[in-house]
Amino acid sequence: MKQHPSKERTLVIIKPDGIQRSLIGEIVRRYERTGLKLIALKMTIPSEEMAIKHYYEVGGDAWLEEVGRKARAAYEKKGMQSPFATNMENGKAVMMSNAKYLSSGPVIAMIWQGNGAVGLVRKITGGTEPLTSDVGTIRGDLTLDSYAIADMDKRSVRNLIHASGNTEEAEKEIPIWFSGKEILNYRLAQEQILYDVNLDGILE
Repeated sequence: MKQHPSKERTLVIIKPDGIQRSLIGEIVRRYERTGLKLIALKMTIPSEEMAIKHYYEVGGDAWLEEVGRKARAAYEKKGMQSPFATNMENGKAVMMSNAKYLSSGPVIAMIWQGNGAVGLVRKITGGTEPLTSDVGTIRGDLTLDSYAIADMDKRSVRNLIHASGNTEEAEKEIPIWFSGKEILNYRLAQEQILYDVNLDGILE
C-alpha cells in the first residue's frame, strides 16, 4: 500500500553558524507554522567522519563528480582555472570543506513530516547561496554569505541549514542521524484540520 503523502519525511540540520547566530527558534518556527510535524530532534557535535558520511553516502562518486563539475564551471565563469586536475578531485575538496564546516561546532538535526515535506522545506529554506536567495526565505532573510566571499576565503558558503534534496536523499540521510527509536510516532491536534477528510469533531 502506497504511503499517504502526509507521511513524507525530510531531514533538516541547523548548521553551526545557525546555532552561533541564535536562530534556532526562528528557524524551527518557519517550518512549524506551515503545518509540518516535528518527529525527531537532537543537538550534537558531529565528527568530521560523520560529516563526510553524510555527504558521501547519499551521493557517492556520482555526486562528487557532479559537484566537481559545477565547481570547475564556476571557476571558468570567473575566468579562473580550477586548482584541481579532475572533477573528482574538485568534488572531494568541496566535500572535505563542507564536512569541516558541518563538524565545526554544535548542530541541530531534525526530521519534519507532512505533505510535500521535502519540497516545502526547501522552498522555505531558500537557495543555496544566501545573497541571492529570495526575500521571505530563511537564507534570504537571515544571512548574507555568498559564493564570491566563500571562494575568496577558501571555505564553504555559510547558509545556516542543510535540507534533503529529494525523498530518496531523505531516506538515506535520516538513518545516518537518527535511530528508529529516536523517531516519534504521535498525533498532533492540527493534523485533524490538515488531513481528516470530513473535519469531523470540530463542532460540539
